[in-house]
Amino acid sequence: MMTTSEATYTARVESFLDDDTETWSYVVYDEPGGFAAVIDPVLDFDPKSGRTSTAGAEKIVTFIRHNNLTLAWILDTHAHADHLSAAPYIRAQLGGKIGIGEKIREVQTIFRDVFNLEREFLTDGSQFDHLFADGETFHIGKLEGRVIYTPGHTPADMSWLIGGALFVGDTLFMPDGGTARCDFPGGDARTLYRSIQKLLAFPAQTPLYLCHDYPPEGRRHQCTATVAEQKTSNIHVRDGISEEDFVAMREARDATLDMPRLILPSIQVNIRAGEMPPAEDNGVVYLKIPINAL
Repeated sequence: MMTTSEATYTARVESFLDDDTETWSYVVYDEPGGFAAVIDPVLDFDPKSGRTSTAGAEKIVTFIRHNNLTLAWILDTHAHADHLSAAPYIRAQLGGKIGIGEKIREVQTIFRDVFNLEREFLTDGSQFDHLFADGETFHIGKLEGRVIYTPGHTPADMSWLIGGALFVGDTLFMPDGGTARCDFPGGDARTLYRSIQKLLAFPAQTPLYLCHDYPPEGRRHQCTATVAEQKTSNIHVRDGISEEDFVAMREARDATLDMPRLILPSIQVNIRAGEMPPAEDNGVVYLKIPINAL
């Protein structure tokens, strides 16, 4: 539950929507002129041309500069399969440390083999500035943060409790969208259900900030729902839905889903803390497409 400092000093949150991937990124900060963290920033990527752009990330940089904030952390909830992380670009512009959960090592090990990465690629998480352990605490100026290990979507998912707000990554969507898929390597529906129960044990009015929203026709994109709203209305895990019911639903649904459009480029970049693979002898960076391997 919330600590005294989290309950008495509330985070300020600014949200940024990447329309192409329907991803929410956040700046969470203590006060104007104070300290901030960026959560789940997106690097624009055009898979047709292989070109990247920092236009979306630059909106975050501009906000931080406009509010005279000092960037302490750039945090990814997990190694995303649907967008490339802009963490290195934001660090280069503003400083700060790139952090992720320590279980990223498991994801690196899985995908090093999938992509047959270069011998020099290390699976020790050293590409990141800091690997967080479950329950670890940290500070963003006057705000206290705490790490909550929430695997299931992937083995390495973490949620961030900062100043009374919970940033839950892909574990939950808006109540009408349900929950994340669990069919990626290392994912598990039963584990996800138990992780979600950790989040839903927080006080009813705790805001949950989501990484994605895929709204039905007629609803605008939204980035947050309270614990109470999720428990009452989430189509996959509302009160009364058992673990067995959830697992049966999630596994059946996952079997019908296509792979995310950007999974192949995203994973290769995100397990490197957002850095591109090393350039080849012609000076060009290449991303791999394994054939008939996934």
